Amino acid sequence: MASAHLIGLETMLRDFSRRGTDQPGLEVPRQMQILHAAGLTDLPHPGQGATLLRWQLLAQVAAADLALVKLFEAHADAQSILHELGVDTHSDTGLWAVWAAEPPYAQVGITARTHDQVRLNGRKAWCSGAAHVDHALMTVRDEHNQPALVTLAMQQPGIRVTTDGWQAVGMAAADSVEVVFEDARAQCIGDSSVYIDRPGFWHGAAGIAACWFGAGVALARQVHQQARRDAHSLAHLGAIEAALGTAQAALRACAQWVDEHPRQDAEFEARRLRATVEAAMEAVMHHAGRALGAAPFCRDPHFARLMADLPVFLRQSHAERDLERLGQLTLEHPVERWDL
Repeated sequence: MASAHLIGLETMLRDFSRRGTDQPGLEVPRQMQILHAAGLTDLPHPGQGATLLRWQLLAQVAAADLALVKLFEAHADAQSILHELGVDTHSDTGLWAVWAAEPPYAQVGITARTHDQVRLNGRKAWCSGAAHVDHALMTVRDEHNQPALVTLAMQQPGIRVTTDGWQAVGMAAADSVEVVFEDARAQCIGDSSVYIDRPGFWHGAAGIAACWFGAGVALARQVHQQARRDAHSLAHLGAIEAALGTAQAALRACAQWVDEHPRQDAEFEARRLRATVEAAMEAVMHHAGRALGAAPFCRDPHFARLMADLPVFLRQSHAERDLERLGQLTLEHPVERWDL
C-alpha cells in the first residue's frame, strides 16, 4: 500500500514538475484536484505508526512543486486535525484548507450564534488556495474576543475571495490571498485551545519540515545529474550530501519519536527538527546555485521554481524567534541528551 501510494504520486507528478513557466496559474489547483480524485490525498495520520510514510508523501509532492504541496499539506492537515478532534467530515467531501493566521489588520469574528451554528464577519489573511478549496478549518474570535475554531463551506453567498494580500513571486501559485466574510455560516467546533494544545499541532508543524526537505532533495538530484565532475563541483555536492544527511536523519528520528509518543507534547522535537531542516535547506540552495551556475535558473523551469519558492516557504519558520524558543526549551532538558 505504501509503495503503491508513493509510486502513484511519482507517476502523476513527473510531467507536472517539468511544465514550463508560461503555464497559467490554474495548473496547481487543477493538479491538486487530479490527485484528490485519484485518492492520493488521503495520508496516514501522524502518531499512528506511519508518520514517516506521511512525511515521505509530503516530501515527494514538495519535490515536484512547492505551491502544490502547500495545498496538499493543508488538506492533509485539516483531515488529521478533524480526526484528532473527533469531528465527522464524511459528508463534507472535497478539498480542505487550514487558515490560522491572525495578524492585527485582518480578524474574523463570530457575530451571531445558535448552539454551534455561527455567523462570521471580518477579513482573514494568508488564505492559501481560497479560490479552489471546498471547505476551511479556521481560527476566529468569539463574541468575547476569545479565540475559537470553526469549519465552513466556501461555496456560500457570505464569502468573497479577494486578490488582496498576495504579491509574491516565489510561491505565487499558492494564492495566499485575503478572504472577506459577511454574515457567513460556519460551525464552531471549540475554542482555539483545541487547535493549539492538542499533540497533533506540533506533529503538523514538524510535517512542514518534510516539505522543505523534499524540495531540497529535488535540487540535490539536479546537482548530482548536471554538475561538472571538477573539484569545486564535487565540493558543493559533498556539502549538499552532508546537509541532506543531517536533515534526513532528523526527520526519521522525529517521525519515530512521534509514533512512540503520540500523546506527548512534541514542541521541542518539532522545533529542533524544523531548525535542523531549515539550516540544511539553506545550505542546499547555496551550494546548488554555485555548483550549477546561472543556466538552470534560466533554462530549467523545475529548478527555477524550486529556487524561487523554497526561500518563501522557509519563512514559515520565524527564524531567530523560533531559535530563541528552542533555546528556552533546551534549558529545560538535561545536557546528557547530547551524549552518544
